[in-house]
Amino acid sequence: MHEITLMNTLKNSLCILLFLFSSVSAAFAQDQIHWLTFEEAVVKTGQQPKMVFVDVYTDWCGWCKKMDKETFTDPAVVAYINSNFYAVKLNAEKTDREIKFKGQTYTEASIARAMRVSSYPNFIIMDASMENITQYPGYRKPEPFLEGLTGILDRFMK
Repeated sequence: MHEITLMNTLKNSLCILLFLFSSVSAAFAQDQIHWLTFEEAVVKTGQQPKMVFVDVYTDWCGWCKKMDKETFTDPAVVAYINSNFYAVKLNAEKTDREIKFKGQTYTEASIARAMRVSSYPNFIIMDASMENITQYPGYRKPEPFLEGLTGILDRFMK
């Protein structure tokens, strides 16, 4: 009888631990922007239309790293981007991966050039049909970044 009670206690404890682990994992996932590849964003917006936010960066860009560390970890920024956009990271100097888009073949570098990005960080806002609607260049702290992004959405969602 004690063995059955012990087994039930172990099962219950294991269930509680699994529940807590999954809850913590889910909470952690909400604390990050859900970055996609460009191709994943194309597929997702085809399945469920949504605007696309493209962070165009380079590995050597100090302001890009500051955006990653300070702005893109801010809970309000994370929540806003995740709920309003499919978010994409695009390295403007990466040439080792092909991207098929609208009948053309690009690399991350060539698609950044096609989007006319010439400074970093730079953020491209695309509508649900994957057309560029505006650029939002430069480093910004979380609050001004959100104000500008909200203004862009208000202007283009009318």
